[in-house]
Amino acid sequence: MRVDLFDFDLPPERIALRPARPRDSARLLLAQGPSDLEDRIVSDLPALLRSGDVLVFNDTRVIPAQLEGRRGEARIGATLHKRIDLRRWQAFVRNAKRLRPGDVIAFPAGVEAVAEARGDDGSWTLYFPGDEPVEVLLERAGTMPLPPYIAGKRATDAQDRADYQTMFAARDGAVAAPTAALHFTPDLIAALDAAGVQRETLTLHVGAGTFLPVKVDDTAEHRMHAEWGTIDAATADRLNAARAAGGRIIAVGTTSLRLLESATGENDVIRPFSGDTSIFITPGYRFRAIDGLMTNFHLPKSTLFMLVSALMGLERMQAIYAHAIAGEYRFYSYGDSSLLLP
Repeated sequence: MRVDLFDFDLPPERIALRPARPRDSARLLLAQGPSDLEDRIVSDLPALLRSGDVLVFNDTRVIPAQLEGRRGEARIGATLHKRIDLRRWQAFVRNAKRLRPGDVIAFPAGVEAVAEARGDDGSWTLYFPGDEPVEVLLERAGTMPLPPYIAGKRATDAQDRADYQTMFAARDGAVAAPTAALHFTPDLIAALDAAGVQRETLTLHVGAGTFLPVKVDDTAEHRMHAEWGTIDAATADRLNAARAAGGRIIAVGTTSLRLLESATGENDVIRPFSGDTSIFITPGYRFRAIDGLMTNFHLPKSTLFMLVSALMGLERMQAIYAHAIAGEYRFYSYGDSSLLLP
């Protein structure tokens, strides 16, 4: 499909620079079936779901993966985006033309990395020498890797360390938050429990590739960056049992959705999964694992807008986004939410 089919105009003032407070006071656009739209708020969610439905959350934890340093006199910026091993990460590097294999980049707080090799996609392999875990080094030297559409408008600050982390965050490794789950609070979870809505967790370590623009003219030519994820056997069994009993599987965020679909066979059975996924979902895809999606509002011509268009239909999503823009919903990572039930 032509990438420009997924374009739309978004006024810049619709981009949220801070989250709603409390988190579950964010607005929620409910889209059911071919035409219905309702303006709600996230705390309404227990009334919008059924007893026996299952919300699936991503328990990845965002690490402070944004680094600013120097190689000699040259300023070097690095955003880690995928772990290779205990001491190596793939990174997108700013001012990469000043790097050669073997160069040492000096970051704050005595943290150093060796630029080992440049990949075909332009990213670099960075090796962090020493005995301390890389996560400890990043806590000392790194900042939260806010999306470019926020970081380009204001500086990252201490508040982002809390704001850009979900209440489910447990497993270090993401360099972007699973932002649909930012809206959840302990009070909302208690209300969902009381309504009989179940919940499960999986892990997908979101990479910075999620923010990369689609630079080709046709979706068939785009290549996704791989991200590592896992679903254990017990979780897969419970999800299959809930669906067999009539419950709907509703992914909280596109990251949960992509891993669930990666783990599901042609027979629509969710299987245990551990490894990389680079699944790219566009219109025409047959969803096998999920019955709905809770997600924020995405960038024009992004792979995530293509995904929601696959779920709801392109014309339907264009109408949903037009309603959201006219209704002054807040967009992107810190913005409002939608509940999509095809």
